[in-house]
Amino acid sequence: MPTYEYECEKCGHRFEKFQSITAERVKTCPQCQGKVKRLIGGGAGILFKGSGFYQTDYRSSSYQKKAEADKKPAAPANPPAKPDKSSKSSDPKPKT
Repeated sequence: MPTYEYECEKCGHRFEKFQSITAERVKTCPQCQGKVKRLIGGGAGILFKGSGFYQTDYRSSSYQKKAEADKKPAAPANPPAKPDKSSKSSDPKPKT
């Protein structure tokens, strides 16, 4: 059921009324009994509470497995090179 906002044309009192769409609109102000007009509201955002409202909740199992694999850090493409013993000087003569 929606909440409607009303404003009194006589005293300016603004109030809200939670009522069915098919219910008759309020015609008199609860404070001064003057004539009221129903205001056009901007509407309210939808608020979902509880579990089950996340876009990933109802994904297929194959999607969930792929998403889990994407979370794991990937192995480096080129592992760090080990020092090559052959890169040391192979000159058998000691320097003097």
